[in-house]
This record gives sequence, structure tokens and C-alpha cells, in this order.
Amino acid sequence: MAHDKKIIVGNWKMNLDVHEASLYLYQLSKLVKVHRDVEVVLAPTVLTLQSLSLQVNLRQFKLAAQNFYWRDHGFFTGEVSATQLRGIVQFGLVGHSERRHIFNETDKEVRNKVAAAIRNHIRPILCIGETAWERANNETHDVLHDQLIGGLSNITSEELDQVIIAYEPVWAIGDGQNANPDDVTKVVGMIRRQIEHLYGAAAAESIQILYGGSVTPDSAAAYFAIPGIDGLLIGGSSLDARAFNEIIEKAHKSSAETKKE
Repeated sequence: MAHDKKIIVGNWKMNLDVHEASLYLYQLSKLVKVHRDVEVVLAPTVLTLQSLSLQVNLRQFKLAAQNFYWRDHGFFTGEVSATQLRGIVQFGLVGHSERRHIFNETDKEVRNKVAAAIRNHIRPILCIGETAWERANNETHDVLHDQLIGGLSNITSEELDQVIIAYEPVWAIGDGQNANPDDVTKVVGMIRRQIEHLYGAAAAESIQILYGGSVTPDSAAAYFAIPGIDGLLIGGSSLDARAFNEIIEKAHKSSAETKKE
């Protein structure tokens, strides 16, 4: 099922201070047109979220947290909870490969964060993906199966429509290696079958799935053409206003073409 809206998420990672982020948002707001068929989500660092939430036009962009802690409040020095982000962000990345592989986040933590986001009216974007080693050893299916079950096991069918899945093969992040659209097509089919197994056919059809991993304006159109891809999770290209805008325009074009069919 093609959704009415493509979702484009720009993950700024650990870049841009408060001043730079504000200037960049201003730059983007001058460039990016509002399209009813594209939802643009920006994920700046937590430090800049508060000020950007006052500056942002929510018709044009939504905001996402790159990370948060799963408890709502308490003795957790240095952490920021989903409860504290309520009203500031509309989305939250959960289980990004950098969180899993650099900060050793477990499936249990990821599961608790997905539940915390939903409890606090923030839409979780659950990131799943295999490493180069896992891929070489034909473990992609098992890894994604475990990460999906691990991330969603506290989620009811009713809550699932709040969840977005982002498939980001770890081997394709940040090193310019693009996943072949044919491979992504197979994986997206695999993810939907897994969701069907867990939640039924209607859920498998309606869940939104994004692709992430070294996407550029040149490669974006090929991913939009994949059946069952509802948008993109962009890293490096989201920090270049022109490149990011080009990807958004391609998302709009792809949605318009889908409507014609």
C-alpha cells in the first residue's frame, strides 16, 4: 500500500551548535516548499531542540529527538526523557545503529524506548539493520527478525500504527556504499512479512517503512521507486540545504507519480 505521505527524516547527528542550527533551519525554511504529500522531519541534537521548536513552522517541518531515556523521570544524571521532550518533538529515533554499536544499546533498551515514546505521544522511528559481517554470513533475516521482535514486543496492535520502521543497513551508513534497490526490496518484503506474522496482514500493509544509508539526491529516486518504501532517513545529505531540498522535491515527484497510476 502506498501511503499518502512520504516521510523524509534528516538526522543531523552530533553536528551544528545552537546558533548554527538556527541559521540552518532559517536557510532550509526559505528553500523547502510545503507539499501535502511529504512530511519533513528534522532530528537535531538535543541541545538545540528547545530553541528550534520555537522557531520552526510545524506546517513545514516536524522535529525528532535523536535519542532519549526510557524512564519518565528520576535519578538518571545526564539523561533526557521522552516526557521532557513532549510538546517539543513529534518523532523520536530509537535504536539507531550508532546507538546500538557505539553505545551498546540492547534490544531491551530499544523496546523500552519505543514504549516510552508512545506513552508520551511521540512517534518512534525504530531503526533496524545488519552489519557487513552479518550480511556476509547470510544473517540479515535473523538479525532483522530479532531486532523487530526485540523492539516491538511491548507494543499492542493499536499502538503499532504510531510506529515507523527505518531499515538502515549498517554497512551502508556514512561510507557512501549504497544498498542495491533490489536488495532493499527483498528486505522490505521480509520486514512486512514479519509484521504480518506478529500483527496481521492489515498492520503489515499499513506500517510505514523508511530506508536509510548514504542516500544522496542522485540515489533517492531509485529508493522511492521501491514498492513498500514510504520515505528516507538521511544523514550527511540532510546537512546540505540544497541536497536535502532536492531529496524532498524527489519525494514529492514520486508521490505525484504514484497518485497518477
